[in-house]
Amino acid sequence: MSTTDQSELLRLARRRPASGGRTAVPRSRTAGPAPLSHAQHRMWLMDRLGQGGAQYHVPLATRLRGPLDLAALGVALTGLTERHAVLRTRYGQHGDEPYQQPAAPEPVAVPVLAADPEQAPALLRAEAARPFDLAGGPVLRALVLRHTPDDHTLLLTLHHIAVDGGSLPVLAEELAQLYAAAGRQHPAELAQPALQYADFARWERSRQGELAAGVEAWAGELAGARPVPLPRGTPTGPRTRTAGLLTAPLGAETLDGLRRLGREHGATLFTVVLAAAFATLHRATGEADLTLGCASGHRARPELRRLVGLCVNTLPVRVDLTGDPSFVELLDRVRGALLGAQQHHEVPFDLVVERLGAAARGADGTPLLSVSCDLVRPAEALRLPGLAAEPVDVDLGRAKFDLGLLVEDGPRPRCLVPYDSDVLAEATARLLLDSFAELLAAVAVGGGRALGELPGSPLGAAPPDPHPAQAALLADPRVSEAVVVAGEDGPPLAFVVARGPAAPSGTELRMALRSRLPADRLPAAVTLVDRLPRDPDGAVDLARLPGAGPAKARRVEGDPVDGERVAAVRDGFGEFLGARPATEGDFFELGGHSLLADKLAEHLRARTGLPLTGLDILEQRTPRAVAALLDTRAGAQRAAARSAAAPERRAARGGATRAGTVLLTGGTGGVGAAILRELLDRGRPVRALARPESAHLVALEGVEVVRGDLGDLESLRAAAEGVDTIVHAACTFTSPETDLAAMRVLVDSWRRGSFVFVSSVDAYGHPAAVEVTDGATCEPPLSAYGQGKVDCERILLAAAGTGGRGAGWAVRSPIVWGPQQRLRDQLRWGATGALYQAALAGAPLVLPDPQDHEQGWYGAAWVHSAALARAVLGCADGAAAGAGPVLNAVSGHGGSLDFATELARLLGSASAVEQRAQADADLRRPWRYRADALAPLLRERPGEGWREVLAAMVSAR
Repeated sequence: MSTTDQSELLRLARRRPASGGRTAVPRSRTAGPAPLSHAQHRMWLMDRLGQGGAQYHVPLATRLRGPLDLAALGVALTGLTERHAVLRTRYGQHGDEPYQQPAAPEPVAVPVLAADPEQAPALLRAEAARPFDLAGGPVLRALVLRHTPDDHTLLLTLHHIAVDGGSLPVLAEELAQLYAAAGRQHPAELAQPALQYADFARWERSRQGELAAGVEAWAGELAGARPVPLPRGTPTGPRTRTAGLLTAPLGAETLDGLRRLGREHGATLFTVVLAAAFATLHRATGEADLTLGCASGHRARPELRRLVGLCVNTLPVRVDLTGDPSFVELLDRVRGALLGAQQHHEVPFDLVVERLGAAARGADGTPLLSVSCDLVRPAEALRLPGLAAEPVDVDLGRAKFDLGLLVEDGPRPRCLVPYDSDVLAEATARLLLDSFAELLAAVAVGGGRALGELPGSPLGAAPPDPHPAQAALLADPRVSEAVVVAGEDGPPLAFVVARGPAAPSGTELRMALRSRLPADRLPAAVTLVDRLPRDPDGAVDLARLPGAGPAKARRVEGDPVDGERVAAVRDGFGEFLGARPATEGDFFELGGHSLLADKLAEHLRARTGLPLTGLDILEQRTPRAVAALLDTRAGAQRAAARSAAAPERRAARGGATRAGTVLLTGGTGGVGAAILRELLDRGRPVRALARPESAHLVALEGVEVVRGDLGDLESLRAAAEGVDTIVHAACTFTSPETDLAAMRVLVDSWRRGSFVFVSSVDAYGHPAAVEVTDGATCEPPLSAYGQGKVDCERILLAAAGTGGRGAGWAVRSPIVWGPQQRLRDQLRWGATGALYQAALAGAPLVLPDPQDHEQGWYGAAWVHSAALARAVLGCADGAAAGAGPVLNAVSGHGGSLDFATELARLLGSASAVEQRAQADADLRRPWRYRADALAPLLRERPGEGWREVLAAMVSAR
């Protein structure tokens, strides 16, 4: 690995949450009940559902030889519970919501039971498996087995809701000090804990808005991921999660070789083990897209390192194994994936699962993270002064994952494969154990061999042979993924994800196939895509492949695409692209670009009366695919018309409106989604306007959905009826007339409360001054989009404060960034799209040369979507009272040179950045927008820096 690569990895590692500059977790001054952390809530819920049991018990057993002072032990354990309130916490419930509250300190009982050493294992297992009562407590209990007067076994059993692995060394250390002090009958000289676990839980719950960006980043990263396809059986009765455990010795020389391999390639021993787990599963399943779970947590923060409590998280790590890389190449991919995942290690995986919904499981219900990997240490003994201590294993036989691939790093290294015997056969686990151990031994000698040359055995039946064109494409080193779809009446169609930034064109790839395939096996076209769309079960979703999927899916359903609609779409393509294309004509290959996509979508909306966006054109790309999408939306409209009395519509038109309800338009877009999340985090009742085909995106708990859009003025009137606040974040972008008509209807329907309009800095036009303050004069020329914003603002502000209406605010935002799909698409196809596409193609990134113009700086203002949401709702709630009605919401300014350089780096592009006098005029933006009134609300939070957000947006491309 080069010095440059090592420096980059070090920079990424230093940007992880362990770095300085963040606000520390505060110690709460609230003494009452606290919410549960996300990890605790999962434990509590499993307990309520009867699915927890001994699986979440933490037994610590130690054989102690010598004079054990039972009284001192009791005092020491009581001292632990006094110091760490989570050890005496009870878990109650208000309505449907649990809470935690510490009980008053009480002496910890230490029962003693006489038992022969032979009896000990069964007694220890029975005690460790005895259920806990989370509502009544306690969550810590002790038992001492007396074998002889100087030979005892001490068992401490805790519930996982109160501790994690990082807590145990702290408890062991303090127990020893408290025991020693109690034996001397002196107070222990221990500093008071800096935090209690309830402080952490309150802090975590207060960060819901911050965590939302990380959840979206994970959702993008895990799109299309699926569980590791192991040959699972079906339990014949209720699932017991009975664990099996297989082990194999691992020579010390093997472990030394693995460490050496890691040092040579800038990786930790854990990363090497994780790469070996990926390689083992790749060899076993043949899959090249694998996602494993790793234990993670929040203890990178210094203030949490000695916190006793449940600070764990599960970290999904997704790795691309295509191209039969060498092991060291795989190690580099795993290291990069792990470092990327650790950027969001504080995001509770439960939130990610909630966001993914059905996509977080396979078709048979298998969770996405069904396989885990870890580097573990042997169990440690509880060492008490004056006693010889030996750890005792208490195996409760409960499986937390379907399969684990573990390495134990200790005096006698070994491989461990725990597995759920309800769903995996022992023979399968044994085969994986042998393969894992053999592969580790092989790579410890040298990591240069390709994965296909390493030890490993396939599991189950081999998959069917792919289409010859698919196999030929995958053999091309420029191709990462490929799928070939059989044509209905002619040759097949191929879809390819290219490898690296300098991608070949589809035509080049098809030409390369000519020399390798007979004419009847040659695809009619090879289409490049950023990624292959997949369904929740991981299979390629043909219905979302541009030009092939939607029509094919409809043929399977017996509902062919309407021929007249295809003709209408082809006519529309022809009007804007200069020639009427074939049904499979590709928008981009015909000369299309993002601006034409918006215009074409507007034209087709007017012609068909169906909702369509420029983004739809960019995603579907061919007349046949666009027509299929329009057919789907026509069906949705017919269904909506048949159910005009649906509860959502009925509530908006005549039902009671909850006090404090906020109407939100644009909730399915990037800006609106952030505002919706912020509203829900604040507990505000929301009414969201959404098109029928996208209503599911906003149909969350606490949201009342009204179906409609800006062109349906009746739906706008119904939506605005009875609400206390209006937040208008929707916009057509291409039809100012529609935007103005919608604003007039909303203002006419506005009866009370505040109204916040999300406007744009384009409303300023081209100011003569470089510094633009809140509400500065608009100066021509204004784009049609900017003029539309100005006109909408005038309608709103003229009505504010009249007829019982409250304040009206226009919040002008620049480019909005954030890890949300619509915003990622904006990066790819919007104002920055030319630079993005050039970087992908390896072409020069051409920028204006400041030396050729009066201004010495060019760039763009930007705002993080979460910060914009805070600013908008701050206005709605009166936080900007006293300021003018037109306010700027700007997180910062990015120089064009810095942006282009960082974009190329993130894309791994070799593109050079060039400054020329004849660069795109749209990139000559010298203005810096001040955001004085909203500055407190816009203050950058962790994860909202422009480089962090850009990395998140690019990584999900």
